[in-house]
Amino acid sequence: MNNWTPLDTEAQLEAIKQESHERPVLIFKHSTRCSISATAWARLERNWKKEEISRVKPYYLDLLSFRSLSNKIAQEFSVDHESPQILLINRGECVYNASHFDISFDTIKEQVSALEAA
Repeated sequence: MNNWTPLDTEAQLEAIKQESHERPVLIFKHSTRCSISATAWARLERNWKKEEISRVKPYYLDLLSFRSLSNKIAQEFSVDHESPQILLINRGECVYNASHFDISFDTIKEQVSALEAA
């Protein structure tokens, strides 16, 4: 993983909300037994260019091991649970989410650029 921070506690979720007031935070919810999730993860990893979105703090959630935390994320950020799924958090709110094959580095980069321009 490209310097992704494991997300495995509810306390981290509160910290993420606070951190997102300083810089955008990306959460990748991954099902380790799903081939679509594995493919989305591999595509994201292969295309991830830290220098292009260096301000984003990426977190990784193994949702099979932390199912209740995954549900809490859906509740906290008012998004339907999907797997795989990314959530872009800014100023304590989910400003973008995508799932399955809609997960793309280029789209994440565009979303982050829009936040920085605002």
